[in-house]
Amino acid sequence: MEKSMEQIWTGRIDANTTADNARYHQIIEHQSLGAVTEQSVPTVGIIGFECDEGVRRNGGQVGSAKAPNEIRHALANIPWRAPQPSKVIDFGNVVCRDGRLEQAQEELGEAVHTLIQANNRVVVLGGGHETLYGHYLGVRKAYGKNKRIGLLNIDAHFDLRDYSEQTSSGTMFKQILDEDSQAQYMVCGIGRYSNTTELFKRAEAYNVQFFYEDDLSRAELQLAIDEFAQKCDIILLTVCMDVIDVAHAPGVSATAAFGLLPKQVREIIQIVMQHPTATTFNICEVNPDLDHDHRTEKLAAQLTNEAILGLL
Repeated sequence: MEKSMEQIWTGRIDANTTADNARYHQIIEHQSLGAVTEQSVPTVGIIGFECDEGVRRNGGQVGSAKAPNEIRHALANIPWRAPQPSKVIDFGNVVCRDGRLEQAQEELGEAVHTLIQANNRVVVLGGGHETLYGHYLGVRKAYGKNKRIGLLNIDAHFDLRDYSEQTSSGTMFKQILDEDSQAQYMVCGIGRYSNTTELFKRAEAYNVQFFYEDDLSRAELQLAIDEFAQKCDIILLTVCMDVIDVAHAPGVSATAAFGLLPKQVREIIQIVMQHPTATTFNICEVNPDLDHDHRTEKLAAQLTNEAILGLL
């Protein structure tokens, strides 16, 4: 039998629980997408995307559809350190069924749009990185066609592959840039040997701003992100966990031998979340089937916590 969201957020609540000693599983609220209400205090709405069809189409190792609930398990016991009053609401998962990726992305977009319209900041737990396209659809619908959306990606890959035959977890940013003249794209953590020369040329043609995995300094990043944010009305931050060194993130489809350290990714999230235009976040490409000792899931939960605190 499939577990409910309440069962997934495992933990114990007792009479001595207060705001000062609470953990996520003790403060999390649960609502269905059919019962979304307007929020009057700072609120983060969580939605999962159970999908790895894009990874399958891209020739990767499937399993990331299991990640949303595993990240929830890892997040459950993290101490709740957010400013008060604030809250987090879990709205469950959008599920990709029978390989119908495009339909699932549309459904995710509708969910994200609904949450933003109800005054939620939004966190999406992927899923393969195809999660990003559905997330983007919801942001675009919520903020209107004329707002400048900044896509800020922490990733070893450009994900600018051709999609003339089919879309996948490697095509989303090209899809968006082809159809949306108001979208801009910046990537932190690009692997020098994780992308073909063709993809580097395509990134140049699309005016993509990027930083290599071995060429990141906080001062330079701070300046670049600040300048990028000034050009955008909305920032959508996405983390692909395969950007992180394999020693720290073994549970991904494509591991990084020379990836970023977790503290570097945490720093980038903190820098981005300083900007009030950063209103939504997703984390993708955790594959529980490939993980060791839940290492990648736990790291994804810690990074998600950083994003939630920044959004609030």
